[in-house]
Amino acid sequence: AIELTRITFPYLLLITLVTLYGGMLNVMHRFASAAAAPIFLNLSMIMTLALAAFFPSAGHAAAWGVLISGFLQVFLLAGDLGQHGGLPRFSPLELSDDIRSFFRALGPATVGSMGTQLAMFADTIIATFLPTGALSALYYADRLNQLPIGVIGIAIGTVLLPEMSRRITGGDHEGATASQRRAFEFTLLFSMPFVAAFLTVPDVIMRAMFARGAFSAADAAAAGATLSAYAVGLIPFVLIRSAVATFYARKNTATPVKASLTGIGVNLALKVALMGSLAQVGLALATAVGAWVNLLLVIGFAVRAGYFEIDRSLRVSLGKFLVAGLVLAAALGLTAHVAYAQFAQWSTMRDEAALGLLIVVGALVYAGVILLLFGPRWLRSLVRG
Repeated sequence: AIELTRITFPYLLLITLVTLYGGMLNVMHRFASAAAAPIFLNLSMIMTLALAAFFPSAGHAAAWGVLISGFLQVFLLAGDLGQHGGLPRFSPLELSDDIRSFFRALGPATVGSMGTQLAMFADTIIATFLPTGALSALYYADRLNQLPIGVIGIAIGTVLLPEMSRRITGGDHEGATASQRRAFEFTLLFSMPFVAAFLTVPDVIMRAMFARGAFSAADAAAAGATLSAYAVGLIPFVLIRSAVATFYARKNTATPVKASLTGIGVNLALKVALMGSLAQVGLALATAVGAWVNLLLVIGFAVRAGYFEIDRSLRVSLGKFLVAGLVLAAALGLTAHVAYAQFAQWSTMRDEAALGLLIVVGALVYAGVILLLFGPRWLRSLVRG
């Protein structure tokens, strides 16, 4: 482990540059390179693992793949910046007023964004005191829970922040608020199916994706229950990046910290209270409750400061998304029951076939309900917005 850490440690410096260059590109409204950069991590690890015979072990091959991907990501983003005149030149640090202002904002922003990472770290530490299998259940559930968070929540929040900053700088505060409302609606549109699926058919998902080898049906059930607990907080997880954008766009990084620290406190207290009775499910549920506390406080602070308004249009949209989610959950539950009755005689691929059927039926039902509730005109305006 020590040797592998030595190999991968320089990746921290490289990914820091990737983050810096990605932020600069986002300000320039260039998102493709930063979004594509993580692909190099997967490709690099696949290539080095394919050549694992030339390394001392598969772990060494994967470690070198991580390091190589760091260089590839830096080259990709640096090339994009260079083509558009944005590549920074390294020079001695001068503590100008702008630099001082940046560092004053950096500290609170760092603390405010660490809530999720701290919760996951606390889950890992506490799970080591729980019965065997708790840590694995948390890991597999978190991997699936992170899919909509990374693909939807972070992506939309990344695009929203420079857009709101541009509008606020230009004095278009109403336009900035409208952009944030649109981001909320866009995020809910794509994340609600994950919430419905994770709450309704988590066992099917876990068995279809992981139940092979040493991963038994009992392990899938434990991981599925943990996934359902995480799903309780999936909405605030995906919305928080868009919610805090209204503060960051106004260079106010301190206020979100208050909400984040309060959420962390509630999270940790509930973990201690629930770990004895609910094991790893209690840890995931505490994380979900902490996420809700964080989001509601951020929105409350924004409304009180006049940065955000929950108008009638947004309230109606939230109600419609709730109805769509409930209808989808009912459809998934019924389809799962029918699927296992139909596939009961299958000796293999039963769970995979059931999951495939759930995806098809769920997509059709959700698309139909959304069109019925919102209409095609709303969808077109959302995409244009």
